[in-house]
Amino acid sequence: MTYTEEWVTTRARNAYERGRASFGVRPERTALLVIDMQDEFVRPGWSPYWVPAATRMAPRLQQLVEECRGASVPVIWTIFDDTHLGLDRPHALQFLPHADTEWRRPGPAEVWAPMGRRLDEAVIRKPSYGAFYDTPLDTMLRNLGRDTVIVTGTLTNYCCGTTARQAYERGYKVVFGSDVTATDDESRHEPELAVLRKGFALVLTAEEITNRLTAATPASRDEERAYVA
Repeated sequence: MTYTEEWVTTRARNAYERGRASFGVRPERTALLVIDMQDEFVRPGWSPYWVPAATRMAPRLQQLVEECRGASVPVIWTIFDDTHLGLDRPHALQFLPHADTEWRRPGPAEVWAPMGRRLDEAVIRKPSYGAFYDTPLDTMLRNLGRDTVIVTGTLTNYCCGTTARQAYERGYKVVFGSDVTATDDESRHEPELAVLRKGFALVLTAEEITNRLTAATPASRDEERAYVA
């Protein structure tokens, strides 16, 4: 067979637009990551980094958090914060347009209170975009026996997308919430989903995620042994 330019372009376009990863989503092997739903991104008008789309989608994400709690799926929250006096932050950030404001946090960053984080749910304070960079997240997930992560929060094409890629590279199955992630320019949302859909993650709506979690049957003993091995 000769692979024409039209053939390969059509194949790629179909994967970007309609591709779907084939793995299942088992609650006993899954953790929910809520990325950076913190005051400066979600609290209306509080900082120049406010993401209005994140505020709008927050109730939908809150509902997914409750669904995951009900399915015994651990919820892990992350915060993009000033850690270790900034000495652990990628040095080049200071030169990029993303940091072109004099605004500074008045104190330690916190999860936006209306999200309802529980005290028995872990919070990771991270120094950069991805939740695996210089954090204990990988160790935490392995201690929990989880090989699948659901990525939600903000920003779609920065902290969420970077976390999805880092998880993929570490061997995790990645579910990416298409309507429980948000970014500061909504025209950038779908292009990021397209890339993730083709090469990194199973992209699903919150409703689809809930349906898969509730429809999953308990793993057999053989399956559990195979996972542990």
